[in-house]
This record gives sequence, C-alpha cells and structure tokens, in this order.
Amino acid sequence: MIRVRSTLVLLVLALLLSACASAPAAAPTAANTETDVPTAGTLIDPPKPLSDFTLPSSAGGKPLSLSDLRGKPVLLYFGYTFCPDICPTTLSEFIRVKHDLAGKGDQLAVLMVSVDPERDTPEVLGRYMQAFDPSFIGMTSDEATLRRIGSEYGLFYQRHAVSGSAAAYLMDHSAATYLIDQQGQLRMVYSYGTPHTVIAPDVERLLAEKR
Repeated sequence: MIRVRSTLVLLVLALLLSACASAPAAAPTAANTETDVPTAGTLIDPPKPLSDFTLPSSAGGKPLSLSDLRGKPVLLYFGYTFCPDICPTTLSEFIRVKHDLAGKGDQLAVLMVSVDPERDTPEVLGRYMQAFDPSFIGMTSDEATLRRIGSEYGLFYQRHAVSGSAAAYLMDHSAATYLIDQQGQLRMVYSYGTPHTVIAPDVERLLAEKR
C-alpha cells in the first residue's frame, strides 16, 4: 500500500476519476483487463477527519447524518441510479465485500450519495438500493449541498446529454470508493475496479482495531 500524507489527498483523488457515461477524450478510462485490476487501495496516513453532513435518505426521505453511522466502517460512494454500468458494478462488488465478511457483514455500512439529485428522489433511491442489499443506504441533496460535500472528497461530476435516449442525460462522475473508519475518519481510497478481495481485508482490519 502507498502511504500518503493527508495534504496529498486531493491529488490522489484527482487520479481516481472515471466516468459512468462516455467520457471526454482526456478523461481516464476504467480498468478493463486483468492486468489493470487494482491490487491495493491508497492508505490515508494519518487518517483524515471528515466533516459531518445530513441529507434525506432512502428510508422515506428521513434525514441521516454521516455521524449516525459512527461505530461502523463505512464504504462511501458517489453515484446515481441511471448509471448504466460503473455504479451497478461497484455496488455489486460491495455485496461481495459483505459476503466475505461473513458474520461481520452487518457491522459494515454502505452509503451511496447521488450526483443526480434531480432524478434520484429518496423513493427512487430506496428502490434502487433495495435491489442490491436491503441494508445499503442512498442519500440525495440539492446541488449546492452536494458540491459542498463533494469538495472534501475531490468529487467531479457533470451532466452529459444523450441524444435519442429516454434517459435524456447521463452523469459523468468520479468513481472512487472511500473507506471511513468507526470514528468518521477517511482511511482508504479505492479506484474503480478494486475487487472485493482487496477491500474486505481492509474492512476486517478496521473491525479488529481497538476502539
């Protein structure tokens, strides 16, 4: 694992950009061969404290704060329900992470914050997350709040018009996953395509830490 100082976090995150839709020519492409599969996440050392935020959740719009999940490791991902490939792939990998944790799976929280608040209402997010795992949580917000929250994670997203499609538009967005510890600190960052076999052992290590 690569050790980085927290002052380099934004630089690291900038290298993790990937898109759900057809990306501009200059944007990095997602890993698509066995040799491109990430073999480790990026360790944030020292751990980076994260700001709390509260948003309507997939539980009928009930407000949920990131701090409400304290006491559990959290896998945080920014995505959206109309995402044709990268988001479903990532969430499916999170299912495998929980499976790898076996009896400890319920000690992990999985959280997706939508980058498409116009379409992703709490009700839409509720149905979407349920389709993957009933315990997975979706959150949505207004544009200004999303940009404020996203700045701490180096989040990139923008609308991408799609002609001749019922979807009308897709969202290009960064596709990193963030592992937050039980105290609300950022501990690991994973690029798109990082397999469950890499993520699950890191979660196990957090669960084994003394609180």
